[in-house]
Amino acid sequence: MILVVAAGAFLFRVPRLDQRPMHCDEAVHTVKAGAVIETGKYIYDPSEYHGPTIYYFALPFVWLRGAKSLVETDEFTFRIVPVIFGTGLVLLLLFVRDGLGTWPAVIAAVLTAVSPAMVFYSRYYIQEMLLVFFTFGVLAFMWRSIQTEHFWWAVLAGMCAGLMHATKETCIIAFAAMGGSFVCVYLWARWRDKFHIDYRRVFRKRYVAIGVVMAFFISAPLLSGFFRNPRGELDAWLSYANYLHRADGAGIHDHPWHYYLEMLIFTKNAPGPWWSEGLILALALVGIVVVLLEKPRPDDPPIGDRKSIIQNPKSKIQFRRFIVFYTILLTVAYSIIPYKTPWCMLGFLHGMILLAGIGAVAIIKRVPTLPVKAIACLLLALGVYQLGQQAYRGSFKYYADTRNPYVYAHTASDIFKLVRQMGEFSEIHPDGHDMLIKVITPDYWPLPWYLRAFNRIGYWHEPIDEPDAPVVITNTDLEEAVAARLKGEYQPEYFGLRPEVLITVFVEKTLWDAFIERQTAQM
Repeated sequence: MILVVAAGAFLFRVPRLDQRPMHCDEAVHTVKAGAVIETGKYIYDPSEYHGPTIYYFALPFVWLRGAKSLVETDEFTFRIVPVIFGTGLVLLLLFVRDGLGTWPAVIAAVLTAVSPAMVFYSRYYIQEMLLVFFTFGVLAFMWRSIQTEHFWWAVLAGMCAGLMHATKETCIIAFAAMGGSFVCVYLWARWRDKFHIDYRRVFRKRYVAIGVVMAFFISAPLLSGFFRNPRGELDAWLSYANYLHRADGAGIHDHPWHYYLEMLIFTKNAPGPWWSEGLILALALVGIVVVLLEKPRPDDPPIGDRKSIIQNPKSKIQFRRFIVFYTILLTVAYSIIPYKTPWCMLGFLHGMILLAGIGAVAIIKRVPTLPVKAIACLLLALGVYQLGQQAYRGSFKYYADTRNPYVYAHTASDIFKLVRQMGEFSEIHPDGHDMLIKVITPDYWPLPWYLRAFNRIGYWHEPIDEPDAPVVITNTDLEEAVAARLKGEYQPEYFGLRPEVLITVFVEKTLWDAFIERQTAQM
């Protein structure tokens, strides 16, 4: 069943990956990936951009396409990477279905497949979906290692931990939540069950050491560009000074503590449709209550151990409790941090989805009589259908619309008109794609992605003394200063770059006249 859901999740995510304009962050990462494609080198930047896993995982699709430069790639080449990892979140449930329960795992798989946020950001070339996948990989393979006491599960858990670190610095929040969850599970068992969990029985020291070593041997080569930049691993740790400063407040990205929860519960930016993943949150709350009130039963045998579940810390009840505390701690941590972007909530949203699977099954089991159970199943199916409708609407209709809560500082669709015009200018101009373009604005992303086919293009943050070129691009704040320095005659055009961000494109008059003449002839 989970395999079928995973196939559906992939088919839901993969169509029309080129439909949505590239977000600025996506464009930054494609250009960084382009440097890896063209030079084979990666240099970790401790001040920005996060880790390189998203670049390296794009390489197989670059090779399949036969591309040797960024110009030869397209949106599909890069966005297929988060699609695969977003689908992989469903597949990882196969490794924890004995801990969550078979039906809770199936329902969690369905909710993962149709969650609007999960679908939307599975089509986004940023690190977050990879981070959520590797984090869940640590939990899933750690669970398998505990159950089977098999060497290779510890290796896989360690590899995922290393990939978390090589993906994004915020992995430290997830690691802290994991550590806090072990403490909470221990304390809850002492209070609720009068049972002392001996973690020495749960984790073999040898396997823990294997996991730590594997994490280092995975993250170090990636962060150091396969040892071409030996400082990379060190810089990754030093970067926390920068991110701690950013987390303490970063201006335009500061939001109140309830920002994520409000977005998930209900959003309506009138005039427009409403958005809500409240079904997931409501079922997750039920799941939390059910798990925390759940008492171990001797007749419910543990997984992989013949001893009584009351005496066995490896039992699934402890795993379910761990998911509860992990999700709560992660939600609290991200809510407290002032710096917020919508995709950062994916980690704890995924935890809520796991708990929602438990909550849904608990409701269906506890309602009396078969007809009432059927009604409960029908209501759940309708809720899932409604989530799927939102996911479709968000990813394929309102994909760049500010009425979609998951659209955040997104590039306007106007960019496609600019790209088409620039292509026509290159066909008219004698220099073709060697036509000189000067971009004079500190806020120019995602232009480096969309203008990647042009060979002579420069970027400046401030007005320069000699800005003249066939095409000059600036923003409306610098428009007057740039126009005053232009010596030739130009035709200005205006394009929306992002909400409340306009750019001015000055086109040399002779080039503009030729463009208009061509347009007229084609009519």
